[in-house]
Amino acid sequence: MLRITKQTDYGIVLMTRFAADRGRSVHNARDLAEASSLPLPTVSKILKGLARAGLLRSHRGVKGGYSLSRDPAEIGVGEIVHAIEGPIAITECLDDTGPDCDIQPCCPVRANWQRINAAVHDALHSVPLTEMIPTFPATFPAAPTTGVVGTAESQA
Repeated sequence: MLRITKQTDYGIVLMTRFAADRGRSVHNARDLAEASSLPLPTVSKILKGLARAGLLRSHRGVKGGYSLSRDPAEIGVGEIVHAIEGPIAITECLDDTGPDCDIQPCCPVRANWQRINAAVHDALHSVPLTEMIPTFPATFPAAPTTGVVGTAESQA
């Protein structure tokens, strides 16, 4: 079964919180964890990774936290997946980080796996973050906008 990890799913949930905020406010890890009902350590780890990948911008200071690095319509879901899980590779032979398979030089299906992998990659990258925003506000309450305390580093 092809499946993304919980951490990646949570990353997409957190990124949609940023995308849903039309004011492009700075949000800290604690408020995002509370608003998303996710554990603070998990949220902090994900936010750090997304910032490292350039999808979020870290802000220091009393009202510090994170904000989107660019317009959410320009961020594809595939970028988020890549930031958290690494390169999209359906099979190990398509992942450049692992060892080569014993039959890779003569594999009869490798070319087809490459086509499938490219299709999945393209599909994930073609869905902008804005399309992931839930349409029912009742199931997706706004992140708190008051009481932002702490820095991105202290929250992470």
